[in-house]
Amino acid sequence: MKSMGHSSGEGANSGVRQQRPLYTVEQKARRDASMWTLVQGVLAPLQFLVFLVSLALVIRYLLTGAGYEITTISILIKTAFLYLIMVTGAIWEKVVFGQYLFAPAFFWEDVFSFAVIALHTLYLWVLFTGSAGAQAQMVIALLAYGAYVINAGQFLWKLRQARLQQAATTAPSLTVGGLGA
Repeated sequence: MKSMGHSSGEGANSGVRQQRPLYTVEQKARRDASMWTLVQGVLAPLQFLVFLVSLALVIRYLLTGAGYEITTISILIKTAFLYLIMVTGAIWEKVVFGQYLFAPAFFWEDVFSFAVIALHTLYLWVLFTGSAGAQAQMVIALLAYGAYVINAGQFLWKLRQARLQQAATTAPSLTVGGLGA
């Protein structure tokens, strides 16, 4: 397990956390130059928009029993976006980190992505096999959507970390009393 805490030689109470950068200089350059970064940047908010619409339809169906067909279509569209963003994300990871999945910087996000995909795929399986009724299908969709929200949060957290690390590396160094101590 990788330590994200204090580096060796620091006191436990120093308050300084040494964290491995999310991207090396070379990886950041590949990320910034890759068309797949733009693809991910477009697909992620589109998928989230589809998710919000579909979530509202799923909740409406569970509360009223109305709109099974349109709700099912919305879940299928959301699932298609998920598969698309997973494939393009794997390509992005290959371009930036040299491997399709489980690059150290995004290991846990990728692991949880597979749980999200498994739940969406379970929904497809019960839908197409008829092995569960409409109510159970919608509950599975809600579970898949809950996992998706957690996974999206993981990626947003990483994006925030990358921005904070970028800001820290480009911020002017502070000196004591302006004297360059």
